[in-house]
Amino acid sequence: MRDGKILVTGAAGFIGYHYCRSLLADGYEVVGIDNFNDYYDPALKRARLAELEGRPGFAFHTVDLADREAMEALFAAHRFSIVVHLAAQAGVRYSISNPHAYVQSNLNGFLHILEGCRAQQVQHLVYASSSSVYGANERLPFSVHDNVDHPISLYAATKKSNELMAHTYAHLYGIPTTGLRFFTVYGPWGRPDMAYFKFTKAVLEGQPIEVYNHGDMRRDFTYIDDIVDGMRGITERVAHANDAWNPAAPDAGSSRAPYRLYNIGNHRPEALMDFIAVIERATGRSADMKLLPMQPGDVRQTYADIDELRRDTGFDPKTSIDEGIPRFVAWYRDYYGV
Repeated sequence: MRDGKILVTGAAGFIGYHYCRSLLADGYEVVGIDNFNDYYDPALKRARLAELEGRPGFAFHTVDLADREAMEALFAAHRFSIVVHLAAQAGVRYSISNPHAYVQSNLNGFLHILEGCRAQQVQHLVYASSSSVYGANERLPFSVHDNVDHPISLYAATKKSNELMAHTYAHLYGIPTTGLRFFTVYGPWGRPDMAYFKFTKAVLEGQPIEVYNHGDMRRDFTYIDDIVDGMRGITERVAHANDAWNPAAPDAGSSRAPYRLYNIGNHRPEALMDFIAVIERATGRSADMKLLPMQPGDVRQTYADIDELRRDTGFDPKTSIDEGIPRFVAWYRDYYGV
């Protein structure tokens, strides 16, 4: 067993499950937590967890991030060297109809993570941000050096707030923090609220799919294995102060504090209609498309500038949608017995 204990929040989630599996395969001691909320079917989360339980080095606790006393007890019971915070209330559209869930999980919950890291003097906090923070920014590719002060969904606003909170704790208490802005992650064991999952389900069931902005959208779809590789590269690369940081012309992606931000994406935006065509080929069926206008809070295009992550970790995403989507469809057929 490797030295040090890693806390992974959202361990029964999509990215959390794959990340834990990778850590455990390399001999790390991992403590996972999740609250199994019903944003999507908790049975899928429990199925992911069942794949992790019983593996050497893995322990799990059912904990809600927003429960201050439970979080304090968790940190008091363990000595974490690294905290990887992936749990959150996700989803852009859901944040419009259920705003309070985002404040409870993404703001209050993140504060409890930061306070736990402060109490234990954790060596490194890695946390999930989102490409959604780029909001109204239309300068492409999206760069961590650009301003992101114009979010267009509450979900994005909470993720931007996480970055600000992390910087505050890095500055005040010297906690090394690294934020990862994820770009449209997909793959086996994925989230049912994501478009690729919904499209696959509908196509296989002969149901219509809803295609927003009449299909005129592009996304930097990133396969889960590439995401995990990037995360592994950053986990033990402890954030440090940027000695060249200039307060007269501040760089948004770094600081005089031990604080870093990175985009983690495929650096290859795909047209939504091309993405649907790959799903059609992988399923062997045609999609019945219902073309709709742009939805509130959505953006037309995402495109990740990953130069910093590539420079610092050697990150090199390799999986195209022509490889990744058939793997997801094969998993979907097997898991649901289609």
